[in-house]
Amino acid sequence: MRSKSSILLQKPEQFRHIGAVTAFFVAILITSNVASSAKIVDLGFSVFSVRMAFDGGTLLFPLSYVFGDILTEVYGFRASRRVIWTGFAALALSSLIFFLLGILPADQEWEVYAGSAAYDAILGGMSTGGIALASLLGYLAGELSNSIILSKIKVLMKGKLLWVRTIGSTLVGELVDSVVFVFIASLTGVFGWELFASLVLTNYLLKCFIEAVMTPATYLAVNRLKKAEGVDTYDTDLRVFPFLKPKNQAIERV
Repeated sequence: MRSKSSILLQKPEQFRHIGAVTAFFVAILITSNVASSAKIVDLGFSVFSVRMAFDGGTLLFPLSYVFGDILTEVYGFRASRRVIWTGFAALALSSLIFFLLGILPADQEWEVYAGSAAYDAILGGMSTGGIALASLLGYLAGELSNSIILSKIKVLMKGKLLWVRTIGSTLVGELVDSVVFVFIASLTGVFGWELFASLVLTNYLLKCFIEAVMTPATYLAVNRLKKAEGVDTYDTDLRVFPFLKPKNQAIERV
C-alpha cells in the first residue's frame, strides 16, 4: 500500500543514488559536446532533399535526455533542475579549460606531430564563442523544457504511461535544443547556413529515435531507482520559471 505526503520536500543529497546518476549525466554531456565539435558525419543519403548529416555528439547526447527523464521521473523537477544547472556549470568549465589550453604556448615537438591547427579544428571548436554559447544555451533550453514538460504530464496523467511523457517531453526538448544549438552555431559562423536545415532535421530525428529506442532501458532504470530510493515524486505545484522551486511535491512511498 502506498502512502503519500504532499508537503515532503526531500533534498537531493538525502537520496542514495542521485550522485551516481548526476555523474553519468555530466560525463555524457561533456563527452557529447566534445564529439559535436570533433566531427560531422554524413550518412550519404537525403530525406526530402535534406542531406542526412549530423555532428558527432548526436549519437551520445540523447542519453543525457534519458538521464534527465530518469531524474525528473524519480526525484522530481526540484532535484532535476539542480542537476541540470550542475551540468551547465561543468560544461562551461570544460569550455573555459579548452579555451585556456588553446591560448597557452605550445611545445615545439608537439607542434610537429599534432599542432595547434589540429587542436583548434577539434578541441578548440568547443571553446570558441560560437560553439560554446550554442552548446550552453541549447542544452539549458532543451533540458529544462524536457524536464518541465515531463513533470507536468506526469501529474496530469497521474503517473500512468511513462513512455508517453518520456517521448512527448523529448519531442519538445530535443527540438528546442537542436534549433537553438544549430541556429547560434550558424549565426556565429561555426556551421554554414547551408547546413542549417540538414543539421536541425538530422539532429532532431536521430536524437528522438535514439531516445525512443532507449525507452525499455529507461523503464528499467526508473523502476529500479524508485524501489531503491523508496519514492515516486509528483511536482504538484511546479512553477515553470527555471530559477523558482516548486512549492510542493507529492512523494509516494513505494
